[in-house]
Amino acid sequence: MNFFEIVNSHLSDLTANEQTLFDYVVKNMDRIKNKGIREVAAETFVSTATFLRFVKKIGFSGFSEFISVVKFTVLSKNDNQHSMPFTVEQKDYREEYLKNIEESVRVIQPTKLHEVINKLAEHPDVYFFSKGISKHAAEYICYLYSMAGFNVHYPRDHDYRKLSVGQVSGNDLVFIMTYGGNDGEMLDMVRQFLKMPVRPLLVSVTEADNNTIQNLSDFNFYIFTDGVEINGVDISSRISTIAIMELILYQYIEDYGGRDFNFIKRNI
Repeated sequence: MNFFEIVNSHLSDLTANEQTLFDYVVKNMDRIKNKGIREVAAETFVSTATFLRFVKKIGFSGFSEFISVVKFTVLSKNDNQHSMPFTVEQKDYREEYLKNIEESVRVIQPTKLHEVINKLAEHPDVYFFSKGISKHAAEYICYLYSMAGFNVHYPRDHDYRKLSVGQVSGNDLVFIMTYGGNDGEMLDMVRQFLKMPVRPLLVSVTEADNNTIQNLSDFNFYIFTDGVEINGVDISSRISTIAIMELILYQYIEDYGGRDFNFIKRNI
């Protein structure tokens, strides 16, 4: 069985420390899949007893079952990446496509989501930074947040991004959407924000694998997608990025719509 199918129903019960362990496991599955409990516990700076309690809390009978499922999940992911989606049966790719969206959304920690929403409720200036294929997802996201009444800034090329970095204040909310999480321009941007005397809230949306930008952000939401490249161009889906950004906005509307505007939820 897939790792995420097992842990899904237990995520809402995790403490902050357990969520940190969970994030580490998700981002380092390939790294830990052949390690013993003592090695994994040492890497996460907890005792073996603590890690074993965590493993049981997220739905496994013990470490052996946990690591077996991690191996299976990594193997399944690698198999999917090694074959072009357009060469498998359409039904299979549809299922993987939907799984990626579902996993990206269901691993979100509710407390993390609501802290970002509470910042939105202060009506800060909202900045979106992205490049490559993520820029096209950001166009739509920018439209949604603008229609919700936020003062949105979306610099679309290198020169405008460079100019906008100097305009960000410590009261602002910055979203950085970069799948790989190691882009040089985005890293320089984040480091500039971190040097500010009062810095903005930094929220990144990256892949689940451990990367620099997620580690430097105040909050990170990670997405799952199958890498697809055609004619040397990345066309991997960014629908999970859109789903996360929509979820943040729609949860904000649910929580603060009655206060900020005449929000009516329609049942269609």
